[in-house]
Amino acid sequence: MDRRWTTVMISSTVGAAVLVVVMVVVPAPSMHDARRDGGSWMASTGGHVHETAAVGMHPGGEYAFLAGMVAHHEEAIEAARELRRSGSVRMRRLGEDIVRSQRAQVHLMAGWLADWYPDRPRRAPGYRPMMRDLSGLRGAALDRAFLEDMVPHHMMAVMSAQRLLHGDTEHTEVMDLAADIRDEQRDEIALMRGWLVRAPG
Repeated sequence: MDRRWTTVMISSTVGAAVLVVVMVVVPAPSMHDARRDGGSWMASTGGHVHETAAVGMHPGGEYAFLAGMVAHHEEAIEAARELRRSGSVRMRRLGEDIVRSQRAQVHLMAGWLADWYPDRPRRAPGYRPMMRDLSGLRGAALDRAFLEDMVPHHMMAVMSAQRLLHGDTEHTEVMDLAADIRDEQRDEIALMRGWLVRAPG
């Protein structure tokens, strides 16, 4: 399979300038026929453009972060559960780790939203999914599709957490969670990128 390197730059000027530069491996056009709606950020890959949208993940303070991250995590949990069908032990373990960690974080954020913002939606109503439907995939195709989609999905969470950390929040607990999300998902990005680079054809 033809693999190409592309640099994705995400910037924010909330509170302080933030620049996230991530090198990702993307497949040739024949491997990715799902087109994302919107344009929260865009990576051009030699004429094949991946558009990734996560409405509800944009900066907007503590509530917007929590409600957006609940929706974002719930999508990741649903996708990670598909890895139960993977033939790879390491992929199944990755899926289990993502489900366990992000389910606990969703529970925490939902509790905060109920306590602090009882009259507002628990989940960002405008959130648009970032990942393709994995239910029809098997074997190596499932593993690769998950990695290709989860890397930018994690990148969006890192960007959102970083923005919050350079802004203002009403509760220090949210800042601590944002730092945990940023660090945890950056580590997983590095792991998944490495697996994509070493994956056969």
